[in-house]
Amino acid sequence: MTYEAQLDQALGQLHEEGRYRTFIDIVRHKGQFPHATWSRPDGSQKPVTVWCGNDYLGMGQHPVVLSAMHDAIDEVGAGSGGTRNISGTTLYHKALETELADLHGKEAALLFTSAYIANDATLSTLPKLFPGLIIYSDALNHASMIEGVRRNGGAKRIFRHNDVDHLRELLEADDPAAPKLIAFESIYSMDGDFGPTEAFCDLADEFNALTYIDEVHAVGMYGPRGGGVSERDRLAHRIDIINGTLAKAYGVMGGYIAASEKMCDAIRSYAPGFIFTTSLPPAVAAGAAASVRHLKTDQALRDLHQQQASILKTRFKALGLPLIDHGSHIVPVTVGNPVHTKMLSDMLLEDHGIYVQPINYPTVPRGTERLRFTPSPVHGPKEIDALVRAMDALWSHCALNRQELAG
Repeated sequence: MTYEAQLDQALGQLHEEGRYRTFIDIVRHKGQFPHATWSRPDGSQKPVTVWCGNDYLGMGQHPVVLSAMHDAIDEVGAGSGGTRNISGTTLYHKALETELADLHGKEAALLFTSAYIANDATLSTLPKLFPGLIIYSDALNHASMIEGVRRNGGAKRIFRHNDVDHLRELLEADDPAAPKLIAFESIYSMDGDFGPTEAFCDLADEFNALTYIDEVHAVGMYGPRGGGVSERDRLAHRIDIINGTLAKAYGVMGGYIAASEKMCDAIRSYAPGFIFTTSLPPAVAAGAAASVRHLKTDQALRDLHQQQASILKTRFKALGLPLIDHGSHIVPVTVGNPVHTKMLSDMLLEDHGIYVQPINYPTVPRGTERLRFTPSPVHGPKEIDALVRAMDALWSHCALNRQELAG
């Protein structure tokens, strides 16, 4: 085997299909987000507006977060110094877990280095705790959930996306005595649609199943205190395990689960993804705790976020763009071709100083390639006007019918 040739073949296939991913090097400027500086490959600099970030509320530059992180660095230094079991548990980690448990109305919370790891580690560990466990997983669940379910060695059932009737059929076909878990998301990040949380909880009650919800794209932004869709819909008490992130609305990094004291203790004790990983730096934990604490009371920021998303969707609809709108804050515009998607992304960046990353397979199904815009409270009228004008001009410039582009 010629290893270099195999690598060339693998990378060449991505280039041929228009799916090769290119990093865009940017420097975000504190206090000026969503404005940033793009470092071009030739070394030149260009000011850009970021329209694809996951810092949904701009908390990554909020004074309360920065102050907490600075204070922690001054107090204890940079790293945590070890795993949670070996010298890596600090007062900052415990304080953050307390904030998160309170946020979701749960007895406990457990921190991970990312929400990906939290999903993977938890879902792959549950069959160790419940022998014979069958996991029923939504077909469009995040890659981290898929990986956790795949690796756990237990039985799995995949139900059609948000299809309550199909889930019921699968539950009815299995042994009533077998332990069961229904895993789904509150908001699916590529289409921006909501999972039927209450209906899934009803099925869980009927079939004596545990419930597992990924609230990654909802925590901080939905619910009266930012507890996510489950809090907004007053269903959090019916969810056994809530997964969330600190890297999106909360503006820092890390992931977690919130559940009962016994559930968190068992995952803590059995999950390799928790046991054998260095814990988050104390400064990150401090910043995240400050962000969670702040957003429990900042409804005005959540309202402004929804307002800006609504304005952008209305403007795009007025242009006749093929927008996917399920009522959430996520604004995907379908292009339907990986080459066209990359071309539009490149032209927006180079010609208009607008940065939005193309979303291609395998993140989304082939034929549904898209540009995914994430408006925030710091995207004001000036930024929205510039984006709308650029999209209108480029869609026409591409000499493709708007609906044909989508198909």
